[in-house]
Amino acid sequence: MSINLNILKNFTEEYKAQDLVEEIVYEDGLVGDIKKTIDKLLDEKFFPSTELRNILNKQLRRARYPMEVAITGQFSAGKSTFLNAILSRNILPTGITPVTSKVNFINYGDEYKLKITYHSGATEYAPIESIADFTDQRQDDMKNIKYLTLYAPMPILKEISFVDTPGLNSQSQSDTDVTRRVLKDVGGIIWLTLIDNAGKLSEAQVLEEYMEHFKNKSLCVLNQKDKLSAEQVITTTKYVEDKFSKYFAKVVPISAIKALEGRAKEKEVLIEDENRDFINLLKNELKSLEDEDRFENLLNEHKKTIEKIKSKDTAKNTKLLEESNIQEVIDFIENVIRPQASEAKEFAIKKDLRSFCDILIKEYETILKVYDALVVVLNELEERVLKAFDEILSKYSKELFTIYNSLISIMEKIANETFKNIKTKKAVRFEESKSILGQKIERVEYETLWIDSDSVYKALFYDDQTIDKMFKKSIRLLKNIELDTDEAFRDVYRLIRNDVVKWQEPYELMKKNREIASDVEFSNTRHFAAKVYENVLKEFHKAILENISALRKKFAYFNGALSYSYIQVTQATIAHFEQQIVESEELYKKEPTRFSINHPREDEIVAKLKANFAFEKIEDFLTSKRNYLFKIIKYSKEQYVNINEDRIKFILGKKEQYLNKIEDLEIVKSEV
Repeated sequence: MSINLNILKNFTEEYKAQDLVEEIVYEDGLVGDIKKTIDKLLDEKFFPSTELRNILNKQLRRARYPMEVAITGQFSAGKSTFLNAILSRNILPTGITPVTSKVNFINYGDEYKLKITYHSGATEYAPIESIADFTDQRQDDMKNIKYLTLYAPMPILKEISFVDTPGLNSQSQSDTDVTRRVLKDVGGIIWLTLIDNAGKLSEAQVLEEYMEHFKNKSLCVLNQKDKLSAEQVITTTKYVEDKFSKYFAKVVPISAIKALEGRAKEKEVLIEDENRDFINLLKNELKSLEDEDRFENLLNEHKKTIEKIKSKDTAKNTKLLEESNIQEVIDFIENVIRPQASEAKEFAIKKDLRSFCDILIKEYETILKVYDALVVVLNELEERVLKAFDEILSKYSKELFTIYNSLISIMEKIANETFKNIKTKKAVRFEESKSILGQKIERVEYETLWIDSDSVYKALFYDDQTIDKMFKKSIRLLKNIELDTDEAFRDVYRLIRNDVVKWQEPYELMKKNREIASDVEFSNTRHFAAKVYENVLKEFHKAILENISALRKKFAYFNGALSYSYIQVTQATIAHFEQQIVESEELYKKEPTRFSINHPREDEIVAKLKANFAFEKIEDFLTSKRNYLFKIIKYSKEQYVNINEDRIKFILGKKEQYLNKIEDLEIVKSEV
């Protein structure tokens, strides 16, 4: 029994686990915040586009990407030497002539390598030693290169990426433009200038044109301070601080050459170089290393080298670094640029994320306009459609009344002809009388009536076929009315369809305005517009056709009634009155003083003809204020209003989905 309970317990726990949503835990900080926002924007309910995924992932990489510091200034200020000093390696080519003609991005990598990116989008890799081949502006084939990326396994590059720019007095305007864009995007700027050239008019003009808006993140470095006396360095520094205060947060004099010499021989750098060289040596040796003693000897030599570096006297290096004043630059990067860059990066990324939300919201609002426009069309149609139905009733009620009058004329014609042919004839009756001689029977002549039906039929049906022609004319008119009302109902549908199709045309091919918008959402909207018959018009069309069918059935019944043998109806009517005459004559013969022979009036004949024709139903169809056409129109109007309300509700339901998504995006935006 216990086994069964355990099985049940496990089953229950597994069942419950299916409904549990694993809660995602995001890391603290900017990257975690961005991941959280990205997950929300890439929710399946938004049908996110590939472009949105890419741009959001770019923001994530941007958040993880090290802070960028640009090194700029005028040519020949020693930017490459300065960067080599910061990196503690003599990596970038240096020279007395302007050589750096391309932007060099210096990033962290597991090994030294150079990536060349061309304007065409193509890339290639080259040994780092060949960097000079791609940076010397004196070479003509440099114009195809867009930028260079230097990768180096240096710890500092894990947190800071440097951008070596061509400078702002490049011989190429395109290179100057590139530098200008770089300065706008980076977290910090180091303006490098020669200390004996600082403050000149040419430099002031460049600073005013390019650097006026970057003070908070800019450091002015006066290179080659070793060329001046200590007093001259202080004087020059003070002069530059005063003159260029609106461009730089700080001015620092340095000696890049001393800094490079000092930092390149620091123990940490030398040990790092030795470790790297040893590992590379092992990689090469292991391919053919068979002697175990050889491996042990290499390892021992490596250890000795490390010990030698550790025991090295660093006093000279320390002095060089102090004299170079490079630490003040590093401290400024760490204590001023880094916090501001982190804050600026966070602000910029979050601003971009909010702008993406705004773009998506605007795109959804574009979709909303599609549904709003259709609702406007349907609302504006209602008055016109109801009026069109009323016009059908007004117009064809008059025409039905015309048929009614023609049928009345037929009844009156038959009645008149019948009445005219009620004739008199002599008849004899016998009457008992009393006298002196006793009772006797007298023969008494009197005038009685009879209907000359042959003359009636001849006049109405045989000679000129008068009644036949009149009936056929009425039937023809009725058929025309049937066809016209049929078309009038179809015109009502066309009225609806034409306005809806006008709405449809611009939206069948609508496209998103911004690349990051959802392709699926716009495809669904186009599909909705393309299927507007199924989504909207079909119900209207179906109702119109049903009402046309109902009218046709009624017209068919009415047409059948008119097609009924009017000769037989006339015969029956005449026979009725002939019978009345006979019956009244019998009564007259018995009691002539009390009864008279019935003489049918013309209006009585009309009434009997109507009764025999079942004219009451025909009259109701043709002349009643609530006739069948009125009932069909009334029902059609009510049906149309109901369908219109239902379709508008359906469209608003579609719209509601997008309103909810906009609301969700507003929430995401507010939480960024």
